[in-house]
Amino acid sequence: MRIAILSPVAWRTPPRHYGPWEQVASNIAEGLVMQGHDVTLFATADSLTKGKLDAVVKKGYGEDNDQDAKVLECLHISNLMEKSSNFDLIHNNFDFLPLTYSRLIKTPFLTTIHGFSSEKILPVYKKYNQSTQYVSISNSNRSPELDYIATVYNGLNVCDFDFNNSPEDYLLFLGRIHRDKGASEAIQIAIKSNKRLIMAGLIQDTHYFNELIKPFLNEQIQFIGNVGPSQRNKLLGNALALLHPINFKEPFGMSVAESMLCGTPVIAFNKGSMPELIDDGKSGVLVNSIDEAAEAVKTIFHIDRLYCHNWAKSKFSTEKMVTDYIRVYQKIIST
Repeated sequence: MRIAILSPVAWRTPPRHYGPWEQVASNIAEGLVMQGHDVTLFATADSLTKGKLDAVVKKGYGEDNDQDAKVLECLHISNLMEKSSNFDLIHNNFDFLPLTYSRLIKTPFLTTIHGFSSEKILPVYKKYNQSTQYVSISNSNRSPELDYIATVYNGLNVCDFDFNNSPEDYLLFLGRIHRDKGASEAIQIAIKSNKRLIMAGLIQDTHYFNELIKPFLNEQIQFIGNVGPSQRNKLLGNALALLHPINFKEPFGMSVAESMLCGTPVIAFNKGSMPELIDDGKSGVLVNSIDEAAEAVKTIFHIDRLYCHNWAKSKFSTEKMVTDYIRVYQKIIST
């Protein structure tokens, strides 16, 4: 099967630090190559793949702010579409814009909807609902106005995450520094539970950071900035628990799956996809408030960390994700 994987061009694929969509696109591409498929990854020129790499964008606009994002996106997407006849299927991991080409080509077109940044983008998905196929990354992140061929959970390379059954005595917040991710709430949970908190992630909202995060930084609350895969692995594995007090209906939550793969349970606000990702009371705890989260910290050591690892491995591995996608590809091509 000749498959084109379209990745975003904000960051390298796979990303050096932040870039969840790029990471998933990479895992799909590499997993397909491992299973013997002919894969071409459309991504930035500095991307890494064991398949074929096709690139017209030298470096992601998230890493080089002097570039115009829209110009790069147009060049990137059109590059694939003009070569569409070379493939049996195109798998789009780059949101709604590539859909606007889908009726101009004959190649079957699949889009993984990694989330809706706004309700304002829904009209584009609705327009192409009958002529293309959509996959959701969780059952909770489905629009009632769209049809879906399947739900396929994001998959991670299990070997990249070390299981640790002897954690240190700190809590971890890992994610974008933004209201949506609940960075401020994580601080309040740590204060109420009298635990050390390490915070890592990309500062996406500078005003939010300066107003609600920076004033609380001290010996107990530490912010270390964005981290790469190796440091992330160590932080997750050594943590007593990951705090995930989100303020939005999160489509998936990569850090939640990553944490559990390391054996580290997650204390998360019960929103969005969290009930699908977390086996409540066994791989983490679902809560509804800061106070409930602080109470959960007191008993989190009762969680079996090996169960956390095995739960995540059974549901969120690259192998399972790729197997599920191949099933979807075959269904699309056969019809």
